[in-house]
Amino acid sequence: MLTTSKPVIRLFTLMLIGVMFLSACGGKSYNAPEPSNPLVLAAQQEGSLTTIALPHDWCNYGEAIERFKAKYHIKVNELNPDGSSGDELDAIQANKGSKGPEAPDVVDVGFSFGEPNKTLFMPYKVSAWNTIPPAAKSTDGYWHGDYYGVLSFLVNTDVQPDAPKDWADLLDPKYKGQVALSGDPRSSNQAIQSVFAASLANGGSPDDARPGLDYFARLNRAGNLIPLIANNDLVASGKIPVRITWDYLALDAIETYAGKPATRLVIPATGRFAGMYVQAISAYAPHPNAAKLWMEFLYSDEGQIIWMKGYCHPVREADMRVRGVVPADLAARLPDVSGAVFPTAEQLLAAKTLITENWDSVVGADIQKAP
Repeated sequence: MLTTSKPVIRLFTLMLIGVMFLSACGGKSYNAPEPSNPLVLAAQQEGSLTTIALPHDWCNYGEAIERFKAKYHIKVNELNPDGSSGDELDAIQANKGSKGPEAPDVVDVGFSFGEPNKTLFMPYKVSAWNTIPPAAKSTDGYWHGDYYGVLSFLVNTDVQPDAPKDWADLLDPKYKGQVALSGDPRSSNQAIQSVFAASLANGGSPDDARPGLDYFARLNRAGNLIPLIANNDLVASGKIPVRITWDYLALDAIETYAGKPATRLVIPATGRFAGMYVQAISAYAPHPNAAKLWMEFLYSDEGQIIWMKGYCHPVREADMRVRGVVPADLAARLPDVSGAVFPTAEQLLAAKTLITENWDSVVGADIQKAP
């Protein structure tokens, strides 16, 4: 049975109760800005929006980008689609004095990257601000929680028909040379939180991520960990039969594969870890109005449903369910993630520091992009 610390349970419970209370009282719809809106006109004057690290198969960002372009007739310049949260912040730092195409306007980074880096962000509160749970946003508008998922195993069952049920199973010799992370734990939010999740399944807690490092050290010594950054193509080819990734990415992959290869999503029995990402505008955004419009679009009912279509749990989901605006098919397609742990920002930051600083010495696996 998964144990969850009381502060973490309380945090997420308050998030849901708070937003449901606000929704029940107000019941207001939040529509994306219309073409005549002054913000739209100002954004169209700028003519472009630069995003970074938004793969089209991540949370259905492909549809979000295409819908935004079609709706507002604004060009979207996409940088480094497969970049990490660290890459996004580095791009802001490296382009502070630039208005060129390499300077991002907006970022989508892991929750633990939000508050510590808010000096790199521009404060802005979207119209739907009051429906975002207090624990999932910066009090002064520097960042907004946007969606969350739960870490899972995406398994190519054509290659490995015996799908693991839990983290402990991945240590079995049958998975030798078959398991990979979806990033480098020294810089990637998804990979860092995968290590954190393994900790929860191996005697750790939201306040102690060290057992996750020890677990991956064992996985590496066993020869089961592949030192490559996993992606859907590598899973499809069979080079990486077991990918540790967010449930929404796994479900999107399964839909895309359409049975070729046969694949399966596994929500681990223990160590169920829920990770939220945050959206922010660069303090040095070359196109600040386009950036604000992008935020308004994403946090509208329309934008939140687009994320849900990508199997993500949008931050305003509770508000939208109360108002009955979530299509029934979308409401039913998300997997059961009961018992998932939602660490606080402080716990995430502590775990991030521990994992990034000790991965090399404890685990010793140099995770690289596939050639």
